[in-house]
Amino acid sequence: MKIAIIGTGHVGSAIAYALVLKGLCDHLVLAGRNLAKAQGDALDLQHTLAFCERSMLIESAALEEVADSDILVVTASMPTSGPMSSRLELGPANVELFRQLIPMLVRNNPNALLLVITNPVDIMTYLATQISGFPTARIMGIGTLVDSARFRSLLSLEEQIHPDDLRAYILGEHGPNQFPLFSTASAGSEHIDDNPARRDIFNAVHSAGFDVYNAKGYTNYAIAAAACEVIRAIVYDSRRTIPLSTYLDDWLGIQDNCFSIPVVVGRRGIIRHLHPDLNRSEKKALEKAARLIKDQIDRLLLPEDNLS
Repeated sequence: MKIAIIGTGHVGSAIAYALVLKGLCDHLVLAGRNLAKAQGDALDLQHTLAFCERSMLIESAALEEVADSDILVVTASMPTSGPMSSRLELGPANVELFRQLIPMLVRNNPNALLLVITNPVDIMTYLATQISGFPTARIMGIGTLVDSARFRSLLSLEEQIHPDDLRAYILGEHGPNQFPLFSTASAGSEHIDDNPARRDIFNAVHSAGFDVYNAKGYTNYAIAAAACEVIRAIVYDSRRTIPLSTYLDDWLGIQDNCFSIPVVVGRRGIIRHLHPDLNRSEKKALEKAARLIKDQIDRLLLPEDNLS
């Protein structure tokens, strides 16, 4: 299993470190615009192997040299200047970056699965789907996986139950237009009710990413762990149910869009879309999220990128 991480900033480096500790591949390639940084990370991680149970080949490469990968983890992003109030601020520059990057990666890695981390992730996943030519099952955005994990972690404190035993998702946009799926939330088949205290928990989750960003200037640990969960499901073909951003041709009348729903992930990528029953307020929240994401897609992408 060969995994290439495209972009060696805070997020890419954290994902690489987590992959090495978890031993999730045989061959790890680090690539980015700053080749010296990629080389330094690769060397540092090689030294880390002395403390790991599984050995692997770790190397750095220029972006154009990345080839024959099984999984491409795309974290590359244009740098920001100063504080950021919305992930959409990254949109214009990262759209241009993807237009240059994705076709080259696809040519050199024709059989890869593509895991998109770059923000705004729903738009970037849609764009990668449009310009790559890959089947939609092979393109996944990290979406609301981290948001759902944060939600379960905070709910677990109230419920006094391990987060992994809670079935509670946040769906929609990885951003302000996400929503909690309380209608199907449960622990041990006992329903987790929607009430003001739990709405407060969701509101805390809603702002958590920017709380971290504003405190230290970036987020990296939780997103690295989330990426590894997706990669683990692929490597071991474990068919885990994970909320990810995925292209949707048509669901509940929503067409040609990209946002997070629960999907089943295995060696071939997204094996199956799951379609939970939504109550009336959840359907309205989904429709709002889908409409606003599509507006953003139409605003950021030129007509030749939008095949709808």
